[in-house]
Order: sequence, then C-alpha cells, then structure tokens
Amino acid sequence: MSDLFQQVTDDQDPIKKIMGKIPGFSGYIERQSRRDADKLLRETIAKRFEELWERVSNLQQELLATGGLMYVDDMERAAIKLRTFADRIRTASYGHSSLFDAVKINEEELARLYAYDSAMLDLVDKVGGALDNVEASIGTDGIPAAIRNLITLAQECIQTFDERREVILSGGAVDAATPDTSVTAEE
Repeated sequence: MSDLFQQVTDDQDPIKKIMGKIPGFSGYIERQSRRDADKLLRETIAKRFEELWERVSNLQQELLATGGLMYVDDMERAAIKLRTFADRIRTASYGHSSLFDAVKINEEELARLYAYDSAMLDLVDKVGGALDNVEASIGTDGIPAAIRNLITLAQECIQTFDERREVILSGGAVDAATPDTSVTAEE
C-alpha cells in the first residue's frame, strides 16, 4: 500500500512540492495525497469487482444453458453481494474526511487501514479463483460447494469493507488488528 501512496506523492507537480515546504502546508498536501490514493485504490477495487460481477452473470447464463436452473438463484445471491460491495466501495466518501480531518490517525492505525485495503485487493484474486472453480464445476456434483464458497467469499468482501469503515469511524479503536481473509475453498 505504501507504493500506492508513494505513486500519488511522486506525481505531485513542482509547485505542490515547493508548497510542501511551507510550515503547516505539508500536512494538507499529505492529507490530500492520501485522499487521492484512497480514491485511486477504491476505484480500482470497484472496477475489478464489477468485472467479477459480470463473470457471475455470464456463469448464470451458462448454468441456464446447461440445465443448472436450480443453481441460478444461489449464483444471484453471490452476484448481489459482489454488486453491493462494488457499489459501496465506489460510493463511499473518498479519503473519509473523518479519517483525515476530525480523526487524527497515527501510523499504526494507518497501517491497519492499509491491511484492509490489501485484503480487499487479495479478495479480487480469491473471488476470481472461486469463479474459476464454479465454471469448472458446472455439470458436476461439485457445483453446490463451489457456489457456496463463492457466496462466502462475496460476504467476506462486504465484511472486510465494513470492518475497514469501522476502523475509520472509531478512529482506529476497533479491537481487530487486521482483517481475517482466511476463508478456504470448499471442495
């Protein structure tokens, strides 16, 4: 995550770099850079989850075409969860003004937020793998377990975002040190 923050700060124009040397102004620049990094990160995550959501829709059509009508509703549960997650990521306030203005966050709390951000990025790969498993399981006895795993991971996405939001709103006072992304695939 520090790479993302570094990319945003490296992209600052020379005037901003000079102004960053004015007492008190560097804090403003840093807060704005964090907001920009947060916006970039969440737009990226939302876009990737929208692509996964589209894959779910395509798999639903494939299920219908191969006689798997009984599984379409379960796939829709996963689709709704993924869509909800992507929408929440995309529509949340960038930079969480409470995080950068009213709530003063320390480095430890910021590291926890980055852990949640990293977990959300990891979930892109996990959900993608779960979709691969659903696709490979179409027409086999493994399809119910593959779909259950997908639903579980989709719910984990929402939970991870909610936990991150709670860290922000509580000023880092939430007990959990890092997100739990230890869900394993059901076979």
